[in-house]
Amino acid sequence: MKTKKISHVGIAVKSLEAALPLYRDVLGMEFEGTEEVAEQKVRVAFFISGESRIELLEATSDDSPVAKFIEKNGEGVHHLAYEVDDLSAAIAALQGQGVRLIDTEPRRGAHGTSIAFLHPKATGGVLTELCQPGKH
Repeated sequence: MKTKKISHVGIAVKSLEAALPLYRDVLGMEFEGTEEVAEQKVRVAFFISGESRIELLEATSDDSPVAKFIEKNGEGVHHLAYEVDDLSAAIAALQGQGVRLIDTEPRRGAHGTSIAFLHPKATGGVLTELCQPGKH
């Protein structure tokens, strides 16, 4: 398996509305828009920074993984995402190496991507996402 680039850094926030001005107005990042990902129980806001994105994550339910993360850790960096060409092949390669995964099958992410998470216990404590771009 080979990653192509850092796709995005996911940052958990309590409120997209409160967080948007920092990234858009203070840091001057290009705001790409928002999207709800019902399957993940989040609303996301995207900002472009060079070849990568910053993805702000706001929970839409108290039982979402992002809500639980904020309750335990507060707002902050939630995950690091790497782009791959073939997510299914990447998952198979990781399984073959005995890497602990959260997802053993691709699932839907924002922007029509396919995503899968590696368990933080397998990645030095960093929640790691692999993503394969979809059609925008």
